[in-house]
Amino acid sequence: MPRLHALELVPDAAGDAAVRRDWRALRDAGIPSQLDHTGGTNTPHVTVLALPTLDAGTEARAADLVGRLLPVTVRVSGLAFLGGDKVTVVRLLDVPPSLVRAVLDLRDRAEGERHAGWLPHVTLARRVPRAEAHRVVDLLGYDDVALSLVALRRWDPERHEVRVL
Repeated sequence: MPRLHALELVPDAAGDAAVRRDWRALRDAGIPSQLDHTGGTNTPHVTVLALPTLDAGTEARAADLVGRLLPVTVRVSGLAFLGGDKVTVVRLLDVPPSLVRAVLDLRDRAEGERHAGWLPHVTLARRVPRAEAHRVVDLLGYDDVALSLVALRRWDPERHEVRVL
């Protein structure tokens, strides 16, 4: 599968630190963590859209529809495990209806989007054995955290760079 270009919402410094605490807790417990991904562009984020290619028109629509809503406060609403024998661990987010509408409108117009709807989340770990899920819950539990999403960025996997829109 090709690496996907993405539009992502990025938290402020306090939100970044909160997510990195979860990454560190998982790693310290010997559980796979996003902290294990050492690429310089790997930072906490919320994916808005991921496509094989992104054109300037999609970027402009994203800036208009989504970027104008920033900053926006979202709340962590719990943990979820996505996948089969190996799961992706995420913190689900409660987001304002205006942001949901904007993202769905953007995604609806995007050619090549693989997933219907939008599941706002921050990824904490990938490829965690499902048998470790109980340890993850015990370790991270429920954390009542508000994140302030302050920037919309574009990830270009071919150039290995991010650019704030």
